[in-house]
Amino acid sequence: MHTYPTQAVILAGGQGSRLRPYTDDRPKPMVEIPGTGTPIIGHQLSWLAAEGVTDAVVSCGHLAEVLQEWLESAVLPLRVTTVVETEPLGRGGGLKFAAGRLPDPQQPWYATNGDIWTRFSLREMAAFHAERDATATLALARPRIPWGAVETDAFGHITDFIESPPSPYLINAGVYVFSPAFTEMLPDRGDHERTTFPRLARERRLAGFPLPHGAYWRAIDTAKDLTEAARELGAQAS
Repeated sequence: MHTYPTQAVILAGGQGSRLRPYTDDRPKPMVEIPGTGTPIIGHQLSWLAAEGVTDAVVSCGHLAEVLQEWLESAVLPLRVTTVVETEPLGRGGGLKFAAGRLPDPQQPWYATNGDIWTRFSLREMAAFHAERDATATLALARPRIPWGAVETDAFGHITDFIESPPSPYLINAGVYVFSPAFTEMLPDRGDHERTTFPRLARERRLAGFPLPHGAYWRAIDTAKDLTEAARELGAQAS
């Protein structure tokens, strides 16, 4: 029987420059999905709580006080602690700094980027992680290519047009399961995706969990992503 993680880190310190003007007065995780009245981080906390998480550490940076004020005033479904980097530590350093505030360093933990809006079973991902005895597991998404694609035959005739086809490649979906030992492998400063992850991959201790078919996933990077997320939410509700 698996012991599922009950603690998580949310990386919420990014500048969100591509989401301006929405991020002129708030950090990216505080941007609301149109039609929901709830910021991205509110959706994330509800999802984590529904998946059995009782404690979350939110790593703040850009306009941290706006996020902290919302967390203090909102009715939250789990316990939330915030940490603020006094100097830039990089993605890996920031993750390690936040992990230092988790309530139980001897237990596995989830992590998610603060701009991800998704719904799938974290417990299934944790079981996948445990079955492979991985040190770290990444959720993998297959995004749609934003352009129309063209199919041709061997002679060069165009045979079909496909609007926004799925990418042939899987990408890092920005959601993770980490074993307790992973924390000490993180750099104090720098990017773990250039150091820790490649090392674990060489040692076959890094696993990739494909998101289940039909699972909702979107990274909120631009105003267009907000618009499309709202449209998809309306389609799901209808």
